[in-house]
Amino acid sequence: MIKRTSIEIEGKTVEEAVKIALQELKLPRDKVKIEVLSEEEKGLFGMPGAKPAKVRVTLIKDKEKA
Repeated sequence: MIKRTSIEIEGKTVEEAVKIALQELKLPRDKVKIEVLSEEEKGLFGMPGAKPAKVRVTLIKDKEKA
């Protein structure tokens, strides 16, 4: 079984998308690199959900830490 090292996730907010991605990868926040691909956009009258936030969460390899 190959463990995924990167995932793109959408959520109502950036924070929600990051949380979902960390749960799916089963990794703590300090072991990943987080890229915000798009921020959420509010709908009519400021209501949430017009466009979800999207993030890419990638495992930091040991070589990248140094």
